[in-house]
Amino acid sequence: MAAKTRDLRRFVDFGRKIVAVGRNYRDHAAELGNVVPDKPLIFLKPTSAYIEQGSKIKIPSNCSQLHHEVELGVVIGQKGANINEEAAMDHVGGYALALDMTDRTLQEELKKKGHPWAISKGFDTSCPVSDFIHSSSIPDPHNLKLWLKVDGVTKQEGVTSDMMFTVPFLISYISKIMTLEEGDLILTGTPAGVSAVKEGDNITAGIEGIVEMAFSVEK
Repeated sequence: MAAKTRDLRRFVDFGRKIVAVGRNYRDHAAELGNVVPDKPLIFLKPTSAYIEQGSKIKIPSNCSQLHHEVELGVVIGQKGANINEEAAMDHVGGYALALDMTDRTLQEELKKKGHPWAISKGFDTSCPVSDFIHSSSIPDPHNLKLWLKVDGVTKQEGVTSDMMFTVPFLISYISKIMTLEEGDLILTGTPAGVSAVKEGDNITAGIEGIVEMAFSVEK
């Protein structure tokens, strides 16, 4: 008997991992003075980092510079390992808008020491997400406009056509390292314009014409 397919609208409840891609937009790599990678820079966030609208982003204790990073998230709908790039989109169940909240000062300290980024990227509330977006609503994930505002002021605007590594390439690349499972989320990187937020700020973000979301920041 075939396994029952779970409701991807609740991927936050059963997805086993968040696989994030760093420096996938040249302009963002440049604004932080980072070298542009020749292959995807992969890191993980725990699923305990998820929050949905109605919850608040909490500034970690001792964090002096919390940055927003708006990203297109790809929700895996079909389990796979060693996926061919040509078949990769068959494994996409849908999408979500996401924020990769980052303790930037801590991340820079860790990078200088050659240490992993986990504690600067994986704290509770560090992955706010929108409602699930069915794949039929996004026929081409490389033709989307992402935007983010803080208290109504535009901070980030970018188009997914500027991603250096495409969605099929990322799915194939990641699946050759770790099996991608139903409900997993791939964060595809952020465009330029990241900046710090503080207690009381209100973040709104969207994929133009498709989805919007809002989160407030608290201590």
